[in-house]
Formats: sequence, C-alpha cells, structure tokens
Amino acid sequence: MDFSLKYAQERDSADPLKEFRSAFHIPPHGNNGSCIYFTGNSLGLQPKKAKEYILEELEDWAALGVEGHTQARRPWMPYHENFTQTLAQLTGAKSSEVVAMGTLTANLHFLLVSFYRPSTHKRKIVCEAKAFPSDQYALKSQIAFHGGNPETDLIELHPRPGEHCLRTEDIIETLQARQDEIALVMLSGVNYYTGQLFDMAKITSAAKKLGLVVGWDIAHAMGNVPLQLHDWGVDFAAWCSYKYLNGGPGCVSGIFVHERYHKQNDLPRFAGWWGHDKENRFAMPDTFVPIASAEAWQHSNPPILGMTALLASLELFEKAGIENLRIKGLELHAYLRFVINEISQRTGVPMQIITPENEQAHGCQVSLVLPSNGKALFDAITEKGVIADWREPDVIRMAPVPLYNSFEDIYTFGHILEKAIEKTVNRHV
Repeated sequence: MDFSLKYAQERDSADPLKEFRSAFHIPPHGNNGSCIYFTGNSLGLQPKKAKEYILEELEDWAALGVEGHTQARRPWMPYHENFTQTLAQLTGAKSSEVVAMGTLTANLHFLLVSFYRPSTHKRKIVCEAKAFPSDQYALKSQIAFHGGNPETDLIELHPRPGEHCLRTEDIIETLQARQDEIALVMLSGVNYYTGQLFDMAKITSAAKKLGLVVGWDIAHAMGNVPLQLHDWGVDFAAWCSYKYLNGGPGCVSGIFVHERYHKQNDLPRFAGWWGHDKENRFAMPDTFVPIASAEAWQHSNPPILGMTALLASLELFEKAGIENLRIKGLELHAYLRFVINEISQRTGVPMQIITPENEQAHGCQVSLVLPSNGKALFDAITEKGVIADWREPDVIRMAPVPLYNSFEDIYTFGHILEKAIEKTVNRHV
C-alpha cells in the first residue's frame, strides 16, 4: 500500500464495484466537490432511485386510492415480500425465516416475548457491557417486566483489563460457567463502539450445545458482513435498515426467526393481524392463527412510503453481491488503517485503533482513539468535509462503505487528518 493519490486512483480504477458510487447522492461540501462520507454505519446514503420509487407510490396513491393495495405498480398488500429474497441472502437464511417489519428496538421487544422465558433458576440474560444502550434498556426492562432484578439478572461481558474488545474464549467460558443461570444470550453481531465483529458461528454453537437460547442484534452487521444465521442455528435476530442498508432515517427494520419455531403455534407472542394466516386474514376471524414463517411476528400492514427507499437500495445489493462487497470492504478498511498509521508516523502523534486488526473480527468500521484533544480533532476534520462520528468519551468512528466509498476518499481524508492534527493535537502528550 502507498499513501499517494496515484495509488488510490489506481485502486479505484481497478475496482469492479466502482460504478455503484454513482447510484448514490453524496452530500456536497462547500462550493466545490462532495464531502467524505464515513458514516454509513450510522445512516447510509440515499440511493438515487429512492426518490423515483417514492414518487411512483405517491402517484399510485393519488390515482388509485385504496385500490393501490392490489393494483399499484408494486401492490401494497404484499409489499414486504419484495424484500424477502435479498434479506434472506444477506442474512444467510431461508426466505421463510426473514421479514421486513417494525423498528429495531420494538422488534427486539416482540422477539423477547417469545424467546426470553425466565424460570426460577434460569433467568439471566448475557450481553456485552458496551452494547448499544437501546439494547441494554430493552433487556433490563424485559427483566424487570418478568419480575427480575436488572442489576443482577443482566450478565454484562467486559473485556480483559487493558483491552477494548471481548475474546471469544472468554465469552464461551462465561456461558459454560453460568449455564444453569442463563435464560438468554443476546449479543451484537458487530459492536457499535469498537467495530468488533463477533465470531457468531462459534459463540452460537457453544451456546446451543449448552441448551441456551441465542439471539443477535445485527444492526451493524447487516449489509456489512456475510451472515449464515440459518446454518449457525441462531434462534432469532433483528436489524435496522438505515445503516449499511441505506433505507433512510427511521426506515422499516427486520427480523430473523429460525424455521424450527415456525410451527410452534403455542409459542408466546404479541399477535397482530398481519401475522395471521394469509388465507383467511380478511375474513377477520376472532382467533389468531400465526403464519408458519417469520411473518407471524408481524403486527401491522407495511408502511409503504417508508419502505420504498429500502427497495431501491436492496436492488443494488442484489446486483453487487454481499461477498463482493465484503472483499472491497476489507480492502477499504485495511487502507484506512494504513493511512491512519502513516499519518501517525508523519506527525509523531500516537493514534490507537481499537477495532481488531484480524479481518475475521471486523467489518467496515474503524474506531480511532487519540491520546488527547480527540473532540477538537473530530471538529477540525468535520469542518473540512469529513463526515465521521463521535462517540463519548473518546472515539471517532469511521466506516468506508464499499457501495459508495473510494480509495481516493481515504487518501484525501489522510491529508485532512494530518493538517487537523497539526492544528489541534499537542505532539508532546
């Protein structure tokens, strides 16, 4: 690798996915050029086709009214089925195991109704200590709802002293040591803070051998790394669609439920009419009969206008292929690490990347910590058009996304970073 414009442009020229960049709106910066957008891990960019698709739905609504449910260009009643094939590919699932529905934390609550079933002795939930706060709020509130103590019934996994990331062997050791207390294991596929990709296959396998229920929040893994939820034996998972999936702010989310549960009609769930058997849903029967698929966890008919942007994005995923995106994502990640280390050497300022270097343990994201003045540095690069992400107390998160980021983005960022360090960081710290 080389920190030069020539090298970056050569890599971009040889990139088989380079044409996908033009399918997105990249926010401008100043009067010339566009920003360097490194926050696809927080909110993905807008596909250019999104506006066209939304306008089509508005036109059909205007022209058809209620008849749009069956006569729109993309009929509204089965609209969520437009996503099934691609979502199944991205999650490594059977088509019956996934459905686009709801919002992430609400979906987790609905899934926990079915899969967190505490007993007198087995009532604890395992999660990482630095899980996304909404997950921890949800888990603690579920524990309290079931009459437990959130302070003692949530087992939070901490890294070893002096380390930022969890070791797989330590996670498994905890599961083995406390298996008689554990009712549920629920971790993040990719940790939002460090960018660590957990060994989902190994952890799930170990937990299932102990007879434990396993769920994953894959908000930062979905569209970022290849998944094989069905083959790994995961019980359930949930994700949002506004990060790497580029569905837009607050876009409809989705769930995975392993097929082993699809015919368990006595499984506890909060039911809604869109999860009822399609054959007689509109007969409006008094008794709920769940669809024999993940669709049984649906509650309401799909929000059409809020789903169209996601459709535009998933078409791009279908064309690009998650395996190809993974290859480029690893290359961009490696180049960003290289550039950061190069700037560290040039400026004499130590910079710590807390995201694991092993490519099996990270996705696109790079989480960076500076010894001092981190927020000032973040503000300085933002002023120059780098859209990254600050997380307290001291982390700058960056995610070069393979659908629309380039090697030249990273090269340009390196120059901006170097100048910002000269202005904001005390080299003698």
